[in-house]
Amino acid sequence: MGNVPSGQLMDPTAALRAKELELRSELPADPTDPAEQLEPDFALVQLDTTFVTLLSEISALESQHVDNREPRDAEHARSDEASRTQKVEAILARLAPIERAIMAAPALTIVGLGIKARHTAYVVSEYWDVPIEHLEWDARAVRLLIDAICNVAGVRLPISQEA
Repeated sequence: MGNVPSGQLMDPTAALRAKELELRSELPADPTDPAEQLEPDFALVQLDTTFVTLLSEISALESQHVDNREPRDAEHARSDEASRTQKVEAILARLAPIERAIMAAPALTIVGLGIKARHTAYVVSEYWDVPIEHLEWDARAVRLLIDAICNVAGVRLPISQEA
């Protein structure tokens, strides 16, 4: 299952993908000063930092939910689930404008392009749910393009590449 629109509960698979992100941008090996590399895309880098932080908050809530699977009475379990759902939905509400801003901002460097590609991978994360040879041609093309951009930009994908 792919990304869930903001305001809805994220499925556990997507939360695990968010956790796998390692939640850091990685800069490509380049002899120029890192600050010079980022300057043209400074706004995108800031948005990406916020995006990754919010994904890690969701991941932490999902991990906490998995860790708290000890037997409890039904009422307590429903209360915990409702509380967790409310927290995740609040984070998703904060995430929505960040996602829109990432897609609206122009990418002026390979780092900026990598940030946009990483976000796109998060949005179409279902393309990594199956081995690439099982994807339809259009999904395969998108996945390969995102993989290539993230590789060149030195940006880690927000999903596992095990499929």
